[in-house]
Amino acid sequence: MHGSNALGEFLRARRALVRPEDVGLPGGGLRRVPGLRREEVALLAGISSDYYLRLEQGRDRNPSVQVLEAVARVLRLDADATAHLVGLARDRPVPGVSSAARTQQVPASLRQLIEGWPRNPAYVQNRYTDCLAANPLATALTPSYRPGVNLLRAVLLDPAERALRRDWEDLTAEGVAALRSEAGSDADDPRLRDLVGELSLRSERFRTLWARHEVRSRRGRVSRLTHPQVGDLDLHSTKLSVEGADRLTLVVFHAEPGSRSAELLDILGSLAAPQQGGTREPIEEQ
Repeated sequence: MHGSNALGEFLRARRALVRPEDVGLPGGGLRRVPGLRREEVALLAGISSDYYLRLEQGRDRNPSVQVLEAVARVLRLDADATAHLVGLARDRPVPGVSSAARTQQVPASLRQLIEGWPRNPAYVQNRYTDCLAANPLATALTPSYRPGVNLLRAVLLDPAERALRRDWEDLTAEGVAALRSEAGSDADDPRLRDLVGELSLRSERFRTLWARHEVRSRRGRVSRLTHPQVGDLDLHSTKLSVEGADRLTLVVFHAEPGSRSAELLDILGSLAAPQQGGTREPIEEQ
């Protein structure tokens, strides 16, 4: 990935996704570029073509929020993508300081909390989707929920994960967009750079999604699973930021009370009970 002009890369990618007819311009005819031309974005945003060109080229380093929001409206960005755009123009990583250069520890109290939940699968992940801690019921859902596993890598590359997830297409799209959002303008983070490089080489799905520059904050969803032991499960997930930790997220699953999924989750817990053991080792980031 290239971090020298993250703002320009984002603008070019999102401009390519907007058809002229989407914004009231005539479509058709011979167009050398997919989506909107630079001058069309500038016209609709109420700025000069030269100024917009400087934005894409990274030559204007301090655009106003008003200008960025006008461009976001033309590019049909949602709230997450608009915030990401503004962040790219504002964020300036400190040279020589990397959030990947340290071991992340899950607070002992949080480990004890999730391990005491017999009916709620739960795990903790960092911004790169490395699993740092998981309770036994989460590991019973999938072996990928255990310390040392990168969850995005597993979902994209492990055939067993694809077979498990009936919503694999939606999940991978959301996961890549969330990683892009987490990255922000910190494209020179070595851990992030290595992960993106590996997945770009090994996964066509990742390459396609990453090139779209879509962003999305991490939020709860319904996971639709086909578990090899108990069958189809529909589980709600809640994602909570861990207070006092460096961008750690607690993910907790639950089934609708009284539903078939709740019954099957209890059965899975009973099946997993004899195998329950600790999952206490933190992952050391490379």
